[in-house]
Amino acid sequence: MSDNKLITVIDDDESMRLSLEGLVRSLGYSVQVFACAEDFLAAGGDARAACVISDIKMPGMSGIDLLDRLKETGRRVPVILMTAFANDAARTRATKAGAACFLSKPFDAQSLIDCLDQALGN
Repeated sequence: MSDNKLITVIDDDESMRLSLEGLVRSLGYSVQVFACAEDFLAAGGDARAACVISDIKMPGMSGIDLLDRLKETGRRVPVILMTAFANDAARTRATKAGAACFLSKPFDAQSLIDCLDQALGN
C-alpha cells in the first residue's frame, strides 16, 4: 500500500503534528514533520515528499502560500490542506490553489486515509 513513500506533515500545533505522524506511520509510510512551511522548504523536504499534509493557518507562510510556492518552483507534490477555521471561502481558496484534498479540523482518521489515497492515486 505505502511503498514506503515519504509523507510530510506541517503544522504549528505540536500535538497535531505528533498525532498525524503516528497515524501516517501506522499506515506504513515514512513521515517527516515540521512546525512551519519555512523549515520544510529550508530542509529541502519538497524534493523528497510524495505528499504534504499542511495546516492552512500558521505563523509565517500559510499552507496555501506553501502550495503556491511549490507550484512556482515547478514541484507538483500533492498537498492536503487542513484547518480548524473551515468555511466556504477557505475551501474555495484551497481548491483554487490546487489542493489535493481539504480537511476541516477535527477530522477522523478515515477522512485523512481517504485523502492520502486520493492524493497518492492509491
